[in-house]
Amino acid sequence: MDFAKAQAYIDQKWDEEIVPELVEYIKIPNKSPHFDPDWEQHGYMEQAVQQIAAWCEAQDIRGKTLDIVRIQGRTPVIFMEVPASDGSNNPQDDTILMYGHLDKQPEMEGWDEGLGPWLPVIKDDKLYGRGGADDGYAAYASLTALIALKQQQLPHARVVVLIEACEESGSYDLPYYIDQLRDRIGEPSLVICLDSGAGNYEQLWSTMSLRGMASGTLKVDVLKEGIHSGYGSGVVPSSFRVIRQLLSRLEDEHTGRMIPKAFYADIPEQRLEQTLQVAKVLGDDIVNPYPWADDTEPMAENNFERLLNRNWRPALSYTGIAGMPGIENAGNVLRPTTSIKLSLRLPPTADSEAANKQLEDLLLQDPPSNATVTFQADQASDGWNAPDVEQWLADSLEEASQAVYKKPAMYMGEGGTIPFMAMLGEKFPEAQFMITGVLGPNSNAHGPNEFLHIPFAKKLTTCVTKVIVDHYQRER
Repeated sequence: MDFAKAQAYIDQKWDEEIVPELVEYIKIPNKSPHFDPDWEQHGYMEQAVQQIAAWCEAQDIRGKTLDIVRIQGRTPVIFMEVPASDGSNNPQDDTILMYGHLDKQPEMEGWDEGLGPWLPVIKDDKLYGRGGADDGYAAYASLTALIALKQQQLPHARVVVLIEACEESGSYDLPYYIDQLRDRIGEPSLVICLDSGAGNYEQLWSTMSLRGMASGTLKVDVLKEGIHSGYGSGVVPSSFRVIRQLLSRLEDEHTGRMIPKAFYADIPEQRLEQTLQVAKVLGDDIVNPYPWADDTEPMAENNFERLLNRNWRPALSYTGIAGMPGIENAGNVLRPTTSIKLSLRLPPTADSEAANKQLEDLLLQDPPSNATVTFQADQASDGWNAPDVEQWLADSLEEASQAVYKKPAMYMGEGGTIPFMAMLGEKFPEAQFMITGVLGPNSNAHGPNEFLHIPFAKKLTTCVTKVIVDHYQRER
């Protein structure tokens, strides 16, 4: 593979086609169905599907087919098949599965002046706006990597590209499509997922593990209606205090460490070694990119432990609250109820359904003050721990990173969840995985000021091309 020739073509493709496409894509508020239950009526999801599908259809790849696959009441998927370089397109043949998604997280507050979730802005080689990096670029980069390969007449295996529209909601629609398309997908020997992160913008990063998640809404009722706080306080227990007591069963409020041992899992020795290497390479760049408020200090005593906290240990976040009026409307009332949304990140190898059940059991038993306590669990998502990397893939990743970035390839864990990976790991246990992405420092996926680092994404596309070539050559 001529890296310089491939990079020149990919750079041009990004500048002339992909970036303009992503500018238009960012304008579409196609929020994931969890955040827009009326997504079908609003039509934004369909708009995004049609835009991406139209560009993919227009790409000159011999034998490529594209279907927008639909199941009644579920978000659609874009499904593409690209025959092997010898023209064969038998699902029984050696196959690469490339994955991405096109649904988005909600707006969030706090965008800098001149920026916004549906307002694409290019500044300092970064494309700002919701969804460009997470994960609108995936379909464009996937096909561009294949075209760059074909320009050099390099051989490749059969390729299937699957772009879903429910990932940010936990991919609850995807299993139905995987079952329906199983015969067309075949048995992938390599999965390339472009929906993950990077430790910096200076080398190729491969994700080796993803945390799972259990979540739900905890609600405490102490009254049927609110009453004057002077009349009720000191007699009626505070619903907020009861919730605090319940949460203390889960989390040490001084350290943030989860208390129940059931939420933990053993960390494999290889992952400990990889994490230590990442801590050495990144140093304080592990914590510096966070938008700290004033003198807030990070948890844990060193960066190695912080990485383990983020990638392999359980951690609880409180992502929403109900039953409290805004401060401007906060009268002297003892409120009847408080609800809080819990998001529990789990070790990659933990059973998320069991964790949800454990959450429910811990929170509902022996309610303080005999208050009415309920817990409504959300869909659980398992994490993922990669199989051992075969030598051909390790060599390919290293050569690609050295050629494109002039630095070695790195392996890291991620604190987020890609439900599709656990699903694929179970369905295709023999597959190798290249899980990578453009969500590097400060890119802030899901939050304000999300951006895509354009030069890094261009180089990552070239690395993907190299891996596709080496996949074909691995046993020849």
